[in-house]
Amino acid sequence: MAKLTTAEFIEAIKELSVLELNDLVKACEEEFGVSAAAGVVVAAAGAGDGAAAAEEKDEFDVELTEVGPNKVKVIKVVREATGLGLKEAKALVDGAPKVVKEAAAKAEAEDLKTKLEAEGAKVTLK
Repeated sequence: MAKLTTAEFIEAIKELSVLELNDLVKACEEEFGVSAAAGVVVAAAGAGDGAAAAEEKDEFDVELTEVGPNKVKVIKVVREATGLGLKEAKALVDGAPKVVKEAAAKAEAEDLKTKLEAEGAKVTLK
């Protein structure tokens, strides 16, 4: 495959539809194990200047502050919410306080908080 210059690559991206661009971002996230969400949050914060502070916050970090008595059930909820393997989810729960999910939509964050608290865990939304 011929190597594209940065300018050629950007031009190729400009020709993609929104759906094709979305698929490209997802494929890059999976291939390289990264998330584009952090860059979007930074860009949105910089673009809004003072107006962003006046708007209601719509993305939250769900932080597990305390595991509670039902550690196994909390691990199951963490696995379901994050897609982590058993070992990774257990390490996250054992390392509390830790962020379970970053930049989650308000409804998703509140839903996860409710599920974790139902299992006896203590959760904060940041």
